[in-house]
Amino acid sequence: MSSYPLLQGIESPADLRKLDRRDLSALADELRGFLIESVSRTGGHLSSNLGTVELTIALHYIFNTPDDRLVWDVGHQTYGHKILTGRREAMSGLRHWGGISGFPRRCESPYDTFGTAHSSTSISAALGMAVAARDRGDPRRIIAVIGDGAMSAGMAFEALNNAGDTEGINLLVILNDNEMSISPPVGALTRILARMLSGRTYNAARRAGEKVLGVAPPMLGFARKVEEHVKGLITPGTLFEEFGFHYYGPIDGHDLDALIPTLQNLRNLDGPQFLHVITRKGQGYKLAEADPILYHGVSKFDHTAGIDTGKSGGKLTYTQVFGDWLCDMAAQDDKLVAITPAMREGSGMVRFAREYPGRYHDVGIAEQHALTFAAGLACEGFKPVVAIYSTFLQRAYDQLVHDVALQNLPVMLAIDRAGLVGADGATHHGAFDLSYLLCVPNMVVMTPADENECRQMLYTAYRHDGPSAVRYPRGAGMGVKPASDMASLPIGKGEIRRTGKKTALLAFGSLLGTALNVGEALDATVANMRFAKPLDEALIAELAAEHELLVTLEENAVIGGAGSEVSRVLDTLANRPRLLRLGLPDQFIDHGDQAQLLQSVGLDPAGVAAAIERAYRLNS
Repeated sequence: MSSYPLLQGIESPADLRKLDRRDLSALADELRGFLIESVSRTGGHLSSNLGTVELTIALHYIFNTPDDRLVWDVGHQTYGHKILTGRREAMSGLRHWGGISGFPRRCESPYDTFGTAHSSTSISAALGMAVAARDRGDPRRIIAVIGDGAMSAGMAFEALNNAGDTEGINLLVILNDNEMSISPPVGALTRILARMLSGRTYNAARRAGEKVLGVAPPMLGFARKVEEHVKGLITPGTLFEEFGFHYYGPIDGHDLDALIPTLQNLRNLDGPQFLHVITRKGQGYKLAEADPILYHGVSKFDHTAGIDTGKSGGKLTYTQVFGDWLCDMAAQDDKLVAITPAMREGSGMVRFAREYPGRYHDVGIAEQHALTFAAGLACEGFKPVVAIYSTFLQRAYDQLVHDVALQNLPVMLAIDRAGLVGADGATHHGAFDLSYLLCVPNMVVMTPADENECRQMLYTAYRHDGPSAVRYPRGAGMGVKPASDMASLPIGKGEIRRTGKKTALLAFGSLLGTALNVGEALDATVANMRFAKPLDEALIAELAAEHELLVTLEENAVIGGAGSEVSRVLDTLANRPRLLRLGLPDQFIDHGDQAQLLQSVGLDPAGVAAAIERAYRLNS
């Protein structure tokens, strides 16, 4: 890599604080250059990290971290923070097996005070830390840095409401306003935060007014009373001051001469403070500035030439299958509406948003609202499709149970990133959706094994008059081209894909290819179960009658998953064969290559075959 003389001398924020303030701009240039080079070699989140370079430097320069607690939200904006806190050399292994995480992680560094991967948790966590410091009589400062996209979640406002009414705390909330989450921002709050020009106009007018009226104190006092009414019309700050915070800003988040003195002043203030900074995603890298979405999450690329958007994507991904099906289905049924919680690109909805803008709803990072909003649409005769990542659906579980399933509403969940997702790691693995969906009455849960089956299951779920879910993995499938025609599958029916002896493998979704591989090696029967709920109980009984050992395979937590439901069915049979349940172990699985992760938990062909051989040895 290129030479970075200032950056190479920083092993901790203590080294940063030794620098002359006049050197910080040069350090920002070096940090930005290092980020571009480093992420282009490893892949990861780029645009968001380029936008927080100056803010990161200023925070560690002014505050005594890690004694002062710094909580980042969302976590993908923390690469600069990692580099300045002793992990510069470790960036070469970012998001790789055995390397450092792409998000704050408490076990990784004392500077990572709270693990944050998706969003909107920072103010709650920081408030807890601030109350703990108050109750111990500890003067440390607590700082939460929250992105503007994260401010759309209800949890952030619940925390603001609580914090503004909590006495004796030292809490600073910094809103990193770059007018972006991942997809373009949505909602009324975004429009309020976008009034940067008005905020600057107000601040300039306020300073001029104080200078003129300062010679007449009674007039100045009157003016300040009027100010509280006027500023609500021309600044975004009133919203936060109504929560009990003292609002400051907006200020330029790339201007160290503005950031440093502001943070110095705020460090000495007590009570809940709110600082609004304006930053730009991709700052300092023209390609990322021009297309911050393309450069949000990147694979390895040539940082001098930029990302080659003309490269072939190879096999069709499940996300692309969903995106194509969504547009095809919308052309057939004008009652279809599609909903995403701020994941238009990741969920494959760009084309739909362009072709059917009136039927596309991005609700922001508000998964709970997304589900209940869909339930309301379903009550009025529409057919909502909620495209959501498995790990993010967890945030809306209460709404799924009470607002959708309890009322038996035809809300369809297109669950992307089910199973192991790779480099994003434990916070993003879709490890639990089968476990938490199977216990919910009225749900139909489908697990496609290939691209065509995914398309047909999406159609089947859409046509079902009740709550349904199709869960599919990240990346490409088995290479089966989806048929243009669509037909409903018989709900709750699996199929035999290979007939063998002694052992039967019951595959749920993504592991069918592995099951077929093992079936050939061991001459085992292979069943593509297709439905995790309702199960094909007749097929299970048939397999149980003809085999000594049944083996369930699922890319989901083995506890409470599809294998557990197969066990429940076997308990009703007079002659119960042995059962081996294979899935994800009872632990959080780290980041790394998807194939590598499957191998690490024994869900690759060799691992499955070895587990079957052990099962026979133990019972011989």
